Amino acid sequence: MRILHVTYIFPPKPNVADGITHSVYQLTSTLAKNGNDVTVYASNALDLHGKERIEINNSPACVDGVKVRYFPYLLRYGTFFFTPSMFRLIRDEIKKFDVIHIHDARCFQCAITMHYAELFNIPIIFQPRGSFKSSSPHGTLRKLLRLFIDKLYAENILQKCSKMIALTPVEAEQYRRVGVPKEKITIIPNGIDLSEYTNLPLKGSFKKKLHIDKDKKVILYIGRIHMIKGIDVLVRAYAYAVNNLELRNALLVLVGPDDGYLGELKQLLSSLKVNDILLIGPLYGKDKLEAYIDADAFILPSRYETFPNVVLEAYACSKPAVASNIMSIPDIVINERTGLLFRSGDVEDLAKKIIYMLSHVEESKEMGIEARKFVEEKLSINKVTASLESLYEEILKGEDR
Repeated sequence: MRILHVTYIFPPKPNVADGITHSVYQLTSTLAKNGNDVTVYASNALDLHGKERIEINNSPACVDGVKVRYFPYLLRYGTFFFTPSMFRLIRDEIKKFDVIHIHDARCFQCAITMHYAELFNIPIIFQPRGSFKSSSPHGTLRKLLRLFIDKLYAENILQKCSKMIALTPVEAEQYRRVGVPKEKITIIPNGIDLSEYTNLPLKGSFKKKLHIDKDKKVILYIGRIHMIKGIDVLVRAYAYAVNNLELRNALLVLVGPDDGYLGELKQLLSSLKVNDILLIGPLYGKDKLEAYIDADAFILPSRYETFPNVVLEAYACSKPAVASNIMSIPDIVINERTGLLFRSGDVEDLAKKIIYMLSHVEESKEMGIEARKFVEEKLSINKVTASLESLYEEILKGEDR
């Protein structure tokens, strides 16, 4: 099949701290390995957290078997990268694709692609990945801009797409509530490439690199440094555990890129006056795996999530998760089987769950074994990609092209 995937960024290497981008990378590269002709349209932004741009020397570039068209952006708002040079190419090139897969509700590249896909009667699969009807942004101007984009494009695509992909049953129900017909929705979760987790680092490597005492209990967070991730809840829970639950000989490690919250987080850390909190930037590849391996408790305290890839990464390293009981998380973190759930925003409840995980070592190991089985049986990238290929074929068989 000749498949076009459209997203806002697609770095020429998998080391990105954006879960959606990494998921698109894994899907497209696996589709290409399966013999499909795969192309990606994206801006030339390197990531969402800085101003670096990808140098466009060859067009299209080849990234692990995937042809990538990088379009230079002139300005941006969130994931809306304005790339007007697309107009010169897309009208002629889009006609060669059998199916188009769009990965964001407010992406300029997606909006332009949708227009021409409709013009030439090419079927569209829409996978919002939490971007459609998600939480409102702060600030009047941002709310107005989002409303404008939604009216111009995001709501229109609901009518024009052949299928919508929801990551979980919870997300599927959200789409049904805004009027998407049940028969138009297909549930396909994110997947993980387990081949990247066959030769895991030796235990102790992370602690050795950061000069952490080998007997220290590591409480780990990996993700963006953003208010929506609930890092403040985790920090307060850690302080509560130290001050009220006699947590000793432990270290809270916060890993990830700043996404606008780092200044407030540092102020919070200063005000709480709690020792043994380590704040470091993003980790990639082997460095990230070493952090998972040395973690005694992995925490996801988010206020909003659709399908967090970090949970799959922890599971692939046989680590259970302690996560907030929001939205689709209970579909991924099976309470007392692959991890523990806590009441979202409840500092005391999270503190108690952390203490439980650290003090019940054998039970934690058993949950880690179950977590690994869970991703092997249900969430390997090969199984997820096979489901996606079946969806493409189903759509093409039903199209009168």
